[in-house]
Amino acid sequence: MNKSELIDAIASEADISRASAARALDAALNGIRGSLQDGEPVVLVGFGTFLVRERSARTGRNPQTGATIEIAASKAPAFKAGKALKDALN
Repeated sequence: MNKSELIDAIASEADISRASAARALDAALNGIRGSLQDGEPVVLVGFGTFLVRERSARTGRNPQTGATIEIAASKAPAFKAGKALKDALN
């Protein structure tokens, strides 16, 4: 499912216009993005948790040359599925 299909599903399920569904989805995604930028997790009970994970600096290897390179520390978004979501899939 892509963003356009998700907008259609939201509009159908909530019985609202496609434009309203698009604005609602964009607002939700912006809220999640903003919270993660502030270092705060977003917990949706029954669905899951969006959070930021710290990746430490490490040594890697350039696959073309085989040369050793240093990979800087970074932050990465992550999602941890909730129990209800896991149960719905099984």
